Amino acid sequence: MNIKKYAAIDIGSNAIRLLISNVITRKNEQTQYKKSSLVRVPIRLGADTFVKGEISTDNKERVVDALNAFKLIMKVNNVEKYRACATSALREASNGQEVIKYTFEKTSVQIELIDGKTEAEIIFSTDLTDFIREDSSYLYVDVGGGSTEFTVFSEGKIINSKSFKTGTVRLLDKKASKKHDWKPIEKWIKENTKELKNINLIGSGGNINKIYKMSGKAPGKSLSYIYLNAHYKFLKQMSYEERITELGLNPDRADVIIPASKIYLNAMKWSNSTKIYVPKIGLSDGIIKTLHQNS
Repeated sequence: MNIKKYAAIDIGSNAIRLLISNVITRKNEQTQYKKSSLVRVPIRLGADTFVKGEISTDNKERVVDALNAFKLIMKVNNVEKYRACATSALREASNGQEVIKYTFEKTSVQIELIDGKTEAEIIFSTDLTDFIREDSSYLYVDVGGGSTEFTVFSEGKIINSKSFKTGTVRLLDKKASKKHDWKPIEKWIKENTKELKNINLIGSGGNINKIYKMSGKAPGKSLSYIYLNAHYKFLKQMSYEERITELGLNPDRADVIIPASKIYLNAMKWSNSTKIYVPKIGLSDGIIKTLHQNS
């Protein structure tokens, strides 16, 4: 048996995450990926980029502090290799490259900017393909703070994939939300799922994971459209403060969970899906797997 420890740093629009996993390999057996540690820091870079167009000095320093802290955590955990990826908030910021250069000088952590297509490819390297049944069709929806990735699967193969600049942090801005056009997403989903029967959703992202946990469902079971819609209305009628004090949601989750729910519900409605599965996979898991595959 061989055990290696790898780490993934996911610099998103709503938070920055460090995932450390044990990768266990044994002869003639499938590789196992066991989560060892997960640290999440609520640095909302998207609130800078999607409103002001650039990362603030304060958040730039917070990223430096977070990465230096992550380095210490990786050191004490004897992490052999890591990869740091950033998505839409840093990619779209006018000073994104400046921030990357500055953080590298202060931390020696090289941040890799990835686009929506690359992000989807990394996520698909996870056990998502093991979850998909070859006799069924699925719409995979990964909701982030700055963008949402949609991928249609049928008979075990990818039919089409597209990234839209529709994310939870982006939709929180009232001006941006009012101007937001849902029609391109609706058109794309309908065009790419109209020939498919009995399509189900696969939901990815911190918000759907939280909703699934709150439902009390056993792992592997689906959530219905009716349940998700009722839960959305329940959350929406509560104030931000009530979601924190009564439901125990983190402050940086209590607001974005509303637009996230709306994105999933719209995707279900436009694809005529009645069920959503939540296998708890994401970018960090994919980064770990790619590190192992390329080692």
